Amino acid sequence: MAKKFPLRPKHPERICWGCDKYCATDALMCGNGSGRTLHPAEMLGEDWYTFGDWGIEVEDEAAPSEPR
Repeated sequence: MAKKFPLRPKHPERICWGCDKYCATDALMCGNGSGRTLHPAEMLGEDWYTFGDWGIEVEDEAAPSEPR
């Protein structure tokens, strides 16, 4: 069973999102010679999962809290 994909991780830059292993950026286990795969939030913004067909079922679609 695959791990649940996080919608808004706290530090997405610290992890490779290319497979279900979610390796640290300094310990990539895929060995395919590529760099770290970015989390969609890093490329598309906080609401990345609301656009397109990602196949992700969202239980709680509460908007991220805004800084005051």
